[in-house]
Amino acid sequence: MRSKGRKESLSDSRDLDGSYDQLTDSVEDEFELSTVCHRPEGLEQLQEQTKFTRKELQVLYRGFKNECPSGIVNEENFKQIYSQFFPQGDSSTYATFLFNAFDTDHDGSVSFEDFVSGLSTILRGTIDDRLNWAFNLYDLNKDGCITKEEMLDIMKSIYDMMGKYTYPAMREEAPREHVENFFQKMDRNKDGVVTIEEFLESCQKDENIMRSMQLFDSVI
Repeated sequence: MRSKGRKESLSDSRDLDGSYDQLTDSVEDEFELSTVCHRPEGLEQLQEQTKFTRKELQVLYRGFKNECPSGIVNEENFKQIYSQFFPQGDSSTYATFLFNAFDTDHDGSVSFEDFVSGLSTILRGTIDDRLNWAFNLYDLNKDGCITKEEMLDIMKSIYDMMGKYTYPAMREEAPREHVENFFQKMDRNKDGVVTIEEFLESCQKDENIMRSMQLFDSVI
C-alpha cells in the first residue's frame, strides 16, 4: 500500500520524463514540468508491478495525463470523466464506488500508479485476482464482508448507469432480484453477509454467477 507522501512528491528522474513524454516536444515538456504536481514511478518499476508492456504504459500515461494534467485525479474529476462513457444514464454513484476501489490508500485521490495497478488486475489478472478486486468494490465500507445493502447499492448504481432506455427495458425490481439470487448462492452459512471465502468459492463453482460477473466487466 502506498504512502500518501509519495503521491505528493516530485520525481527528478530524467529517465522517467523521457520514457513517458518522449513524444512531446521540449516546449510542452517545460510546460508540463511547471504544472504537473505528481510524477509516476519509472516505467521499469511499473512494468514489474503490473502486467502491461512498456508501450502500453506509455499510451495509458498519455491518456491519463491528458485527462488529469496534475498527475492525480480526485473523486469529482473521476466522476466527470467516467460520465462521458455512459451519457445515457447516471454514472455518478457507480463512479464513486469505482473511485474508492482504485483509491487503495483511501487518501481521496488516484494517481497513475493506482490507476494502472487496478486496471492491470481487472484486465490481466487471474480469476482470483479479479474476484478479489470485485469483492473489494462490493465491500463498500471495507469491513471484510458484503451485506445485501451494499450489493444492492452497487447493482442499483449499475442499472442507473446503463440508463432507463435500454433494450430490453430493465425492470425496477431487477437489482433487488439480482442481489437475492446472489445471496442465495453465496451466503453459505446464512448469516446475512458474504465473506471473501464464500464469494470466491461461489463465483468459481457457479457458471451462472461467473456469467453475471460479465456485467461488472462491461462497465469497467
